Amino acid sequence: MDTDSDDGYLKAVRDLNGLQTNHQILEQIRASGGRLNENSLPEFGSYIEKLGHQVDDLNRLNVIHVTGTKGKGSTCAFIQSLLSHLPGRPLKIGLFTSPHLIEVRERIQINGHPLARSEFAKYFYQTYDGLRAPSPPLRKVTEGSPATPMYFGFLTLMAYHTFLAESVDVAIMEVGVGGEYDSTNIIRQPSVCGIASLGIDHQAVLGSTIEEIAWHKAGIIKKGVEVFTVEQPESAMRVIRDRAA
Repeated sequence: MDTDSDDGYLKAVRDLNGLQTNHQILEQIRASGGRLNENSLPEFGSYIEKLGHQVDDLNRLNVIHVTGTKGKGSTCAFIQSLLSHLPGRPLKIGLFTSPHLIEVRERIQINGHPLARSEFAKYFYQTYDGLRAPSPPLRKVTEGSPATPMYFGFLTLMAYHTFLAESVDVAIMEVGVGGEYDSTNIIRQPSVCGIASLGIDHQAVLGSTIEEIAWHKAGIIKKGVEVFTVEQPESAMRVIRDRAA
């Protein structure tokens, strides 16, 4: 694949748009009563392996993992800005956020800049073609496991692959939906986790109460990893404390 021109980027965008959308995934999860969630992270781990990485390789990215209902994207942007102004050796900072405003390449940034079109195409096809290569075979979690993640999961996979290839010093990863089963949550040992303001969202998937939603969001908490949260409704804070215990 020639990725040196805009043609390569535009083809990558067309191929990306051919993947199933988040809306379709959420509808499938809702219809299944949430059962699709149970296999999401094991399946995502198999995609990581298919690209020649191990899940534990992600630990060296020093991931800052951020979830929430409102403010998680701006929190990630603030963190990126703060880290870029630290004294001493400049850090190479990866940032993965969603959605994008104009171009999809805005979702994967390095040092505050979206990937160049040629770079986006390069890493897109390393991921896209890598998943379709006959070898190594994909480790199927279930007989019905898809061979390729859908739109958001694909971009998460591409972001992790890009950040490993670019040897970033830190990767700021914004959760897509919830946290517990979100593809960004494949990371086993982030450097720190953050929870922005919680509210009612994606009720068909996360639940209809603030406590149920807090349970999903607090699913990014890992043993031995510091977690920070803004002030939350007391019932949500109880859930966060319980999951952090």
